[in-house]
Amino acid sequence: MREESSGLIIGISIGVVIGVLLAIAALFCVRYHRRRSQIGNSSSRRAATIPIRANGTDSCTILSDSTIGPDSPVKSGRNGMSLWLGGFRRSNLVSASGIPEYSYKDLQKATCNFTTLIGQGAFGPVYKAQMSTGETVAVKVLATDSKQGEKEFQTEVMLLGRLHHRNLVNLVGYCAEKGQHILVYVYMSKGSLASHLYSEKHEPLSWNLRVYIALDVARGLEYLHDGAVPPVIHRDIKSSNILLDHSMRARVADFGLSREEMVDKHAANIRGTFGYLDPEYISTRTFTKKSDVYSFGVLLFELIAGRNPLQGLMEHVELAAMSTEEKVCWEEITDSRLDGKYDVHELNEVAALAYKCVNRVPKKRPSMRDIVQVLIRILKTRHIKKHHKSLSGATMDEVSVDIEQGETKIPITVHRRDESMDSAADSIC
Repeated sequence: MREESSGLIIGISIGVVIGVLLAIAALFCVRYHRRRSQIGNSSSRRAATIPIRANGTDSCTILSDSTIGPDSPVKSGRNGMSLWLGGFRRSNLVSASGIPEYSYKDLQKATCNFTTLIGQGAFGPVYKAQMSTGETVAVKVLATDSKQGEKEFQTEVMLLGRLHHRNLVNLVGYCAEKGQHILVYVYMSKGSLASHLYSEKHEPLSWNLRVYIALDVARGLEYLHDGAVPPVIHRDIKSSNILLDHSMRARVADFGLSREEMVDKHAANIRGTFGYLDPEYISTRTFTKKSDVYSFGVLLFELIAGRNPLQGLMEHVELAAMSTEEKVCWEEITDSRLDGKYDVHELNEVAALAYKCVNRVPKKRPSMRDIVQVLIRILKTRHIKKHHKSLSGATMDEVSVDIEQGETKIPITVHRRDESMDSAADSIC
């Protein structure tokens, strides 16, 4: 009898344990399906509208975005799966990107209830914000009618969470609450390169500074192509997406259209900005690193000519290239605001490099690493030409900095602008 009762007790105990485990499993399944349905509902909701003041708007877009055509899916190469903002919990997004999350309330306070407007892009309005820590940042808010949408928001957070370089704009935080999608960047006090090339509010950029800006941008793209793992293709290089800090160091911004090279090389829709788009990409719908090189070539010609691609820049370039002389005289397309203050040989070298970048055959275009080396060599040649001048002959408005290539350091002279150039040495080392 004792053995029978013991067996009965053991059987009942095992049954209870199994029952409890089944109940727990069922509870987890119910909660999982509820969360899935809630996420699906939240992802279909559009962002609420933020009131924007029209007065005080700067015509210069501090952080701009451009897009052509409808949205396309964004995938992350980290785990080979699609990471959709609507279907990915914020806690997971933070852990995956490493970017801190700001509360909507804090950003609302920092932007004086979103009234400190400093720019407007396709993504949405951009505000200057003073955080409680005293840090000044730029806050970019996804507009309700944004052509780029939440997928580009997801791309910027995921990519910039792992991309860190002195020539890339740093993403310092994001916010995804109250139906809003907000990106928080390091504030770039000098605005966009486009504003300095075309706005009458700024004095003309000197030729010397234009070459340094070109080198900064090239180094940022070289990092994306050769330093990032996996490599990243920016897909929207243009003057309004190049931002300048207080020392006039250039940084590449706006990664909403960027893609990791190993993911989705073939695009269903053409995305980017007309005038900067690689013709090969337009015809094949396939983008590569050489697509960025083409856009960079257009940017170089923009620095030379001070002319927007939408103003017939490339037609202007082709006419100059059809010169009947043995050598192309690129001086005829030079920005009149330079007032002839440039070295003709140096300008022709930069223009020749730009012309190689916009070659119709992608394979014939140089890599970004090659471009960086050419620009460094041009700046070294500039130094050698001036090396015979004694230091005592240098004017008070000049500062000596270094360009480093391998183990060799050669001082280069950079002319100061009215802006502070305290960090000039860092910008080219």
